[in-house]
Amino acid sequence: MRIRRSLSTLLVAALIGGFGTGVLNLTGPGGFGTPASAAPDDKPAPHYAGVRIVRAVPGPPSTPRFSLPPGYTLVAGGRHQAASRAEFTAFVKGPRAERGVPVTVHWPDVYVGSVIATDTRLPLHRHTDDPHRVSFVLPVVSSSPDANQATIQVWSVLSRSTASGLHWRVEHNDPDRATSPWADVPWPAVQSAAVVNWMVAAEAVLRDSGLIAEARRRGHFFSLMGFETNNPLHPDNPPHWHLAYYPGRDRSAPRAHVPHLWVDERGRTFYNGMDVQGQGRHAFRAGEPARIHDADGDLVLTLTIRADGGLDLTAPSGPRYSIVAADGDFGDDVEVVRDGVPWRSFASRDDVKLGVLVVQVRESGSTAPHRTTIHRYDALTGVLADG
Repeated sequence: MRIRRSLSTLLVAALIGGFGTGVLNLTGPGGFGTPASAAPDDKPAPHYAGVRIVRAVPGPPSTPRFSLPPGYTLVAGGRHQAASRAEFTAFVKGPRAERGVPVTVHWPDVYVGSVIATDTRLPLHRHTDDPHRVSFVLPVVSSSPDANQATIQVWSVLSRSTASGLHWRVEHNDPDRATSPWADVPWPAVQSAAVVNWMVAAEAVLRDSGLIAEARRRGHFFSLMGFETNNPLHPDNPPHWHLAYYPGRDRSAPRAHVPHLWVDERGRTFYNGMDVQGQGRHAFRAGEPARIHDADGDLVLTLTIRADGGLDLTAPSGPRYSIVAADGDFGDDVEVVRDGVPWRSFASRDDVKLGVLVVQVRESGSTAPHRTTIHRYDALTGVLADG
């Protein structure tokens, strides 16, 4: 069943409003005032800040020049400095500065559109005498670069509280933001789209089966996640998605089960590398049941990869759900079969340039959308427009 044709129309209709650029016009000598900052200790512990310098228009990757205050430097190495067609990512190291330090960036022949730190568009000062130079105030508060991965992670959290029984985030993969290894291989367009379809269908299965409600009752949660193509701190490959189970309130829960469901060039699942806390990784392929247990060893859910690249999800009691694609292309749309009977079909479209994710769900046999959900988000941070 094809239900994606109307998604483009819905995307256009969704584009009402937008996110501001956050530009400040400052005056004074040099056009940039020095902000107040906490006086450093005699031997302050180093802190870090990630920053993304985003081009107004994507172009060939290049490196801008940074001007930093005394005591602050850029962290060296390919993990901490990365250029893509859309932006340049860097990490600053120096004394802790909650109120921020002044930074100036000069990028010859490149117009800077935005500067991102954590999930915020920083206010910018644009130098009237040099259109390729911008200044901004950058807080330096993270204990390590890894502690500030939020700066380079562009995803939307559709279900945030683990107390709800489900934590769900959708990664927004933009080909212009791709960094190694994704900048050096064919762009995984089908896989990126398929992973969102997989998660949308899996969320519906977990909810219809009562598994989310039972996890919530027990103080446990499921977690749905995709993969990133723009994080040099975490080369997240090959394309995959997660349907994890944490028997507790957070990710430190004992005996957590974290499947890594790899998908091929048509979005078909062909391998499950399931990490079990305290037991390492277990490998599963088509026809091999991967059993998810709670901390007491009781069965919660069984995942079995199908020969057609689909996935069977079976709880200890209740129906068996099969996520399949009629033509084997999981990047287009997917169907869920419940106990052998077609149930619902799911399709999504994520416009990472505009910041609009549209999801459609139809009852099998129906021509009208059962439900259409539009998620608007900041295309540079993933933050949902409605919070």
